[in-house]
Formats: sequence, structure tokens, C-alpha cells
Amino acid sequence: MEPVERRAAAVTRRRGAELEEAILTAAAEVLTEDGVAGLTMDKVARRAGTNKNALYRRWPHRLDLAVAAYRRLAAERTAVPDTGSLRDDALALLRGANSTWSSPLGEILRGLFAAADGAPELLSELRGEAGGSAIEAAWLTVIGRAVARGEAEPEALHPRVTSAPTALLRNEYVVRGAPAVPDAVLTEIVDEVFLPLVRGRALPADPTS
Repeated sequence: MEPVERRAAAVTRRRGAELEEAILTAAAEVLTEDGVAGLTMDKVARRAGTNKNALYRRWPHRLDLAVAAYRRLAAERTAVPDTGSLRDDALALLRGANSTWSSPLGEILRGLFAAADGAPELLSELRGEAGGSAIEAAWLTVIGRAVARGEAEPEALHPRVTSAPTALLRNEYVVRGAPAVPDAVLTEIVDEVFLPLVRGRALPADPTS
């Protein structure tokens, strides 16, 4: 008997976080192997060793589960660099995102966008995932360290600033349809846009003061 089949056969009374972890692990595996179109509640339930009702109680639609599984996979690939240099950290983050989006994981994300067409709420959530909560947290960490070293202004710790490099990279994929973005473009994003922004950004004067 294959490991997956043994897991499915060994149904136990798991609840709460333990059951949710098993479901997300199974969903991530199915999503990786079969893509968005191949992810079904039946497959995930069978692999997780539970029933479909347990899935539907948490994720009403298979695409909701697919997004959660994608989030799990993306978080596993996001590492926070710590080179001691804001420029080097920023390039490392952009190169990591570029590598992810040009990989099979990027194909999964594009498949999710296609499958979610016509579902505005899910599309909005996916646009956030294209930036990714793990990626956003990594940028905040990197910029926070740079502020502590005196490489960036404290005002740079603003969501619009921290999301700018990822948004520009995403634009290359969405608007230009690039299968992968050249490293020269990543360097341009960092040197010509991001670094001037974080090093010279000042908050506008309060008109009420």
C-alpha cells in the first residue's frame, strides 16, 4: 500500500488545528501534483484521511481551499535575507519572488487567477496573495533592519512603500506577460525606484497643524 493510501486508511478523530493542518498539507500536495484544475474536495479528503464535510465546513468552495494551499506553499518558499545591506536584501527578495513566479508555483497562481475569473472577492484575495503575506512580512523585516542601521527613513515602514517592489515585479508578469523577469530589471526596480523611495521618503505635512 502506498504511503498516501495508508494515510487515507488510517482515519482518526482529529479535530481543530490538527485536522486543519492535515487538510492543508494534503491540499498542498494535490495542488502541486495535479494543478488547480485537478484539485478536488474528494482527492484532498481522501489524502487527508477525512470526509468532505470537514473540508466544506472550513472552505465552502474548492477554490477557497486551493488559495489556502497556495498560501502554504508560498510561505514555505519565502526566506528573509539578512546580508547587512538593504540593497542586497532587496535584490535577494525580488530574485526569490521572480524565481517563485516563474516556477510551477507561479503556474499554480496563474491557474488560480484563471479559475477565479468572475469571482471578485476571490480575485481580490488572489491579488493580495500575488504579493503574499509572507513576502510583505519579509519586506517589513528587511526595511525595519535598514531603519535600525540608518539606511532608510523610519517613514519607509509604510505598506505602500514595502509593497512597491513586489507590485512592480508583478506588473512585469501581468502587463508584459514575461515568463521570467531579467535580472537587469530587478536591479533597476531596486536602484531606480525602491532605494530612492526609502532613503528620501518624508511624510507630508499635516494640513491641520
